[in-house]
Amino acid sequence: MTQELSLWNDGKGISLKSWVEFTGNFKLLVGYSTIFWPKFVLYEDYILREGFNVESLRGFEKTSQSKASVEWVMNHLHLADIHCNDAENTSEDKIVYLGQTLKEVYETKLRSQFPDRPCIIDFYEPEDRSKLWEFQLSFWQKKHEIKN
Repeated sequence: MTQELSLWNDGKGISLKSWVEFTGNFKLLVGYSTIFWPKFVLYEDYILREGFNVESLRGFEKTSQSKASVEWVMNHLHLADIHCNDAENTSEDKIVYLGQTLKEVYETKLRSQFPDRPCIIDFYEPEDRSKLWEFQLSFWQKKHEIKN
């Protein structure tokens, strides 16, 4: 992003905040709120994203080994899919920055909304960092972890 921002203003550059002010729009801003401050619900013993599919949940319960893995798969987000039609502007540095930021957001939101249900927030970074579609963010409740 640094290189892209440096091209603005006749090569003098522009801050990320100013870039957003000039290129963003309120329709996207409202949509992004669902990513940067998602709504979570408590359903049975699970914490899930609002709007989840019960049939999918039941299917994953049948094939998963733990409640943690059910929560992980139900809550996972492929970061490259946030803008699935913008592959030319997607890059590792942007995905990593976004993943690290969203991890902090989810930690804060889940701790605030469910203080009695600590969660593990996982930003998965693949070994082959060229596979941008494999960068994922998800979470599960700590109490659901399998103890060795």
